[in-house]
Amino acid sequence: MSASATVGVEEEALGKAYDARLIRRLWHWIKPYWTQVALTILLVGPLFLVELAPAWVVKSGLELFFGAGAEREPGWLDRWLMPPGEIPASLWFVGLYLVASGLSSGLNYFHGVLMATTGQYAVRDLRRDVFAHIQRLHIGFFDHYPVGRLVTRATNDMENVSEMFSSGIVAFVTDVFKMIGFAVVLFAVDPDLALVTFSVVPLMAVGAIVFRWKVREAFRAVRVKIARINAHLQETVGGMKVVQLFTREERNFRDFDGMNAEHRDAWKQSIRYDALLFSSVEAAQNVTVALIIWYGTGLAEAGILYLFIDYMRRFFLPLRDLSAKYSVMQSSMASCERIFLILDTEPAVRDPATPAPEARERRARGGVEFDRVWFSYDDDTVPESEREWVLRDVSFRLEPGEKAAFVGATGAGKTTLIKLLTRLYDVDRGAVRVDGVDVRELSQHALRRRVVTVLQDVFLFSGSVRDNLGLGREDLGDATLEAAARSVQAHDFIAALPESYETPVRERGSNFSAGQRQLLSFARALAHGADVLVLDEATSSIDTETEALIQRGIHVLMEDKTAIAIAHRLSTIRDVDRIYVLDGGRVVESGSHAELLAQDGVYTRLYHLQYEDQLPAGERASA
Repeated sequence: MSASATVGVEEEALGKAYDARLIRRLWHWIKPYWTQVALTILLVGPLFLVELAPAWVVKSGLELFFGAGAEREPGWLDRWLMPPGEIPASLWFVGLYLVASGLSSGLNYFHGVLMATTGQYAVRDLRRDVFAHIQRLHIGFFDHYPVGRLVTRATNDMENVSEMFSSGIVAFVTDVFKMIGFAVVLFAVDPDLALVTFSVVPLMAVGAIVFRWKVREAFRAVRVKIARINAHLQETVGGMKVVQLFTREERNFRDFDGMNAEHRDAWKQSIRYDALLFSSVEAAQNVTVALIIWYGTGLAEAGILYLFIDYMRRFFLPLRDLSAKYSVMQSSMASCERIFLILDTEPAVRDPATPAPEARERRARGGVEFDRVWFSYDDDTVPESEREWVLRDVSFRLEPGEKAAFVGATGAGKTTLIKLLTRLYDVDRGAVRVDGVDVRELSQHALRRRVVTVLQDVFLFSGSVRDNLGLGREDLGDATLEAAARSVQAHDFIAALPESYETPVRERGSNFSAGQRQLLSFARALAHGADVLVLDEATSSIDTETEALIQRGIHVLMEDKTAIAIAHRLSTIRDVDRIYVLDGGRVVESGSHAELLAQDGVYTRLYHLQYEDQLPAGERASA
């Protein structure tokens, strides 16, 4: 299945507009701010009352100026609103109206800010927990889960949840409360007129249900189309070098243009339903006003007619926003579902309940042992008899301070050894031990402070050179970092930079050459200190001239450490104590460089293939 299709399948599932199960789970992050939530809810009543007030002030004024009618005495509220004798009635009611309107605006402002702020605090905590959980997930999770989609979970989906607080669930509940309140007030004022006025509402309810069915499909189509656009953009930008080298710009543009047009058409359908709802509510509101005028004229005072017209306008207002609120809630619930799927993913590599004591962890200086290790990248659902084993019954032992190298063809399992040693994965059978302690008995933090890895593809973070050497460790001072850089031959080029150690690092270290990035990684590894050093093909992408500089840095790194080197260039590992040859996931040969050449086995074949042009004629013939 293509990337776009995969994303489309996931985005099709929109879920419900309200899911109590998800709201209950969200309560965990809302609960710390329960006082703000309670205040938000308590303000709904006062908000409704101050929204009633302006129209009631106008009603009382109209009844004063035009008379309340012989058949009805003014109510207690109308009498209370009457102006004192010394203040002109017109000035009094204008002042009351302005005060009521100002109070309504102020309360609405405070309520909106409080609601949105509370949501932002809760979403901040949720985003923090999601980020922390992502960092705890084992590396195999990231092999199967697209990075772009994972970033979307922590950004766009979080924003959807945030929007639910500011203009979704609380606003929806507030609107429902207000609609019920307006109906109750109008029936209390004049039941007969209210009954006629609300005769249109059942038809609107049926229309809203139909709209809900139709707009759900429209929203689903929009989300699928934008997901395909995102996937295509990510694929094109990520492979831009290939796109340009193979002149695929026109083909990619045609594909994008088609997807863009489909997204436009999907939105047009959604816009049609939204416009239809808006116009239907507007028409229903106008019909209602006509009914009020038709039925109420002659039966009710001008103040009552104004009150009904104003309150019914406010009654229909939430219905006009139904499309937006429904979309927000549906997107928010779908986003919650996807976020919780991430949070529910258990890390495959976990710390033991009781990690090995620190004294036990530090009792030796870096002995490494693989004891009959079997490993496959297949998950636990695949029976062992059907797994594709990457390592098969691998055993070896390195004494503290010993230097070893692992060689073999691509896919032999060399890099997998490193992943198991650092517990990026756990073994399926057997054990990996550091100083006699199974790595599964150590906390991951303690283990990775003792085993430092220099990767083939050096990753540099945004920030300064100094930040990339220290990686946030406060115990590594400037003197320590500079000493490490000097030791691995990195200080000279760092000092020559425009801002020396404070020089900003561009994305992924693009302002440094491959050799410079590698030297920075050496300095970082040396500064952080470790008992065991792992070099994963650290010179495979370095030119010959730079390699000499790199080799001097490697020798410094290896001093007083147990060192494991994974290398394709056999010339870089001649000086190690022992070379292990992997083939088909097994250790098939071991010994020094000279001993392995004398065996005339797999290592000899690899050596001849790599250096055939440099061998004497007679030796090439024998090879």
